Amino acid sequence: MSAPTATAARTGRAGSRRWTWTRRARRTAAVLAALAVWQLLAQFRVNLWLRFSQFPTVTETAQEFGRRLGTAAYWQDVSDSVTRIVGGFALAAILGVAVGTAVARSPLASDLLGPLLEVLRPIPAIALVPVAILLFPSNEQGIVFITFAAAFFPVTVSTRHAVRALTPVWEEAVRTMGGGRWRVLRSVVLPGALPGILGGLSVGIGVSWICVISAEMISGEYGVGYRTWQDYTIVDYPGVFVGMATIGLLGRFTATAVELLGRRLTRWLPRTADDSPPSTAGRGRWRTGRAAIGESS
Repeated sequence: MSAPTATAARTGRAGSRRWTWTRRARRTAAVLAALAVWQLLAQFRVNLWLRFSQFPTVTETAQEFGRRLGTAAYWQDVSDSVTRIVGGFALAAILGVAVGTAVARSPLASDLLGPLLEVLRPIPAIALVPVAILLFPSNEQGIVFITFAAAFFPVTVSTRHAVRALTPVWEEAVRTMGGGRWRVLRSVVLPGALPGILGGLSVGIGVSWICVISAEMISGEYGVGYRTWQDYTIVDYPGVFVGMATIGLLGRFTATAVELLGRRLTRWLPRTADDSPPSTAGRGRWRTGRAAIGESS
């Protein structure tokens, strides 16, 4: 590598690192600013149109959070909620991809399952709680069912649209080379539809958390949602905010896990670097054009 090329590479890496740290600093500052506003509004009991007089402060919530981290009950609640999410979401991912692909590829499956899916899809998953209570012998199974129903329809719909959007040229090429139905499915349909499927999985995991927490509040015995509702009933507002923070952190963790898995499965796709500095080419062309205008005038 020549000296100018090596220098340019080092400069590019340094610029990329600076840009990464700049973005991290901005994100951290945004979170700290939001916490500071929360602290001030709750500490001074601000009551304008919104009422913050009953809100616990950030410090009170943090103290309660630290206390609960040392209790076995907190970790049991987290474990129960995560277990319900993993079980329901995994089942929804498998069946959602299978059903969505079948509906998109098979006229028979589309005629038999399509109308039923379109009727059930608008029903909120949390509205199925009475059905789950009647169907399943235990609350645990019912909550997993609610979680499954919440994620199943986003995954199914996104898979169906992604499969139908595939260009037929790829399938025709595989069939021309002697590939059968399963070879087309394995080599063309699933890889080609994978970005759309991952979008449905990302939406599904978020909806699953919303519904599992709601189901735990209604019919659960343990779990973060159940504990948060119990704290509300006994007017333990710091505990309520600890539950909300726990839900947010768990949701962020699982969504990030799905995203990282998706990136690993789609390494072959071209990407834009999210943390790379913006290109200076446009600014350079703008300066060159401005200089040319100045010279011509």
